[in-house]
Amino acid sequence: MSFWRKISPSGAVKDFAQVWVGNPYRWRVLAVSIAATAVVMAVAIPKSERIAPEKPKVTYITTFAPGRTDAEIIASNIANQKLQDTLRAEEAKRVEFRKQMYRELGRATGLDVDAMERQIAKEEAAEKRAAAEEAKRIEARRAAAGYATQATEAQGVASNQ
Repeated sequence: MSFWRKISPSGAVKDFAQVWVGNPYRWRVLAVSIAATAVVMAVAIPKSERIAPEKPKVTYITTFAPGRTDAEIIASNIANQKLQDTLRAEEAKRVEFRKQMYRELGRATGLDVDAMERQIAKEEAAEKRAAAEEAKRIEARRAAAGYATQATEAQGVASNQ
């Protein structure tokens, strides 16, 4: 800590001013310093960084054959949707299995699991109602501000027909 206490910015400026004013070679030293710095910078900076880099060559990688027909695309989408449905059903089974295990654990430890589930259902219903009310408030503010939403645009199109 004592080292930093001995350093003074004002003292450094005074020392520099004293050396600068008392030195008859100050301008020559300054010129040589600037020239040396310029030479080092010119040598150190590679030539490739002096100009803008070339645009990259983009190679597109596709996972599908470029000449697929609409029927192949539809069949691929249907197969993928079936896979997604299967995965979601399996995940739902796993979630329900975990819930059942926690129910059994709760009953084994003397908790009123049914009352807890009723309370959770009430809280989730309240959250859904609050979210629906918030969505209605936002929609009302948007309508008041003159913004048309997809729902109001669809209603307008349906009423015009």
